[in-house]
Amino acid sequence: MTDPAEPAGARGARKPVTNYGSGRGALLDAAVRVVARGGLRGLTYRAVAEEAGVTHGLVVHHFGSRDALIEEAVDHAFRSSLDVSSLDTGAERAADFAAGLGAMVEAGPDLQAFQYELLLESRRRPELMPRLRALYDEYVATARRDLSRILNRPVDRGLSRLVFAALEGLVLHQLVFGEREVTEEALAELRALLERLVDEDEDEGAGAGGEPGEG
Repeated sequence: MTDPAEPAGARGARKPVTNYGSGRGALLDAAVRVVARGGLRGLTYRAVAEEAGVTHGLVVHHFGSRDALIEEAVDHAFRSSLDVSSLDTGAERAADFAAGLGAMVEAGPDLQAFQYELLLESRRRPELMPRLRALYDEYVATARRDLSRILNRPVDRGLSRLVFAALEGLVLHQLVFGEREVTEEALAELRALLERLVDEDEDEGAGAGGEPGEG
């Protein structure tokens, strides 16, 4: 909803987006976009109101303080990130692992940028760290569950963190440089490595299952 008192074009030549709305969720989405473009220090009532096309007073009404706005924007972004994660897809084959990663970055670059902005800001604002830790622990746990299904065995923390670190690096590269094709090429190599782990596990299982007295 656009404030009727706001002159046409007052928000500059921003790419038009249809119907952000004025509800709390729409305002939090606007806050994510503001942070993605200008960092957490640019998150103000006025910036969110301008982004959402509503009055300054409406943002104040919903959040009451800038700290509350920041806290709720962080929680909203984390919930949204988990909802759109390309990991927990129920994949049982290496060929399907992280199949939606490149598309996820293209569809929601602001959400990804928001998280990287928070990672940097948490070095200056330690109070953000517990939420970041919770989010990233859930990401790694999700990767671990996917890997355990694909490999058909428990996966240790080191492997799950290694794989997640590779995925996170690909997200950052695509976010900054574009180049989704690089993401897809790297994912193909990662899946091939997982396939080799599956084959090795099967070979070991076959070797351990010989007839008693063999050898």
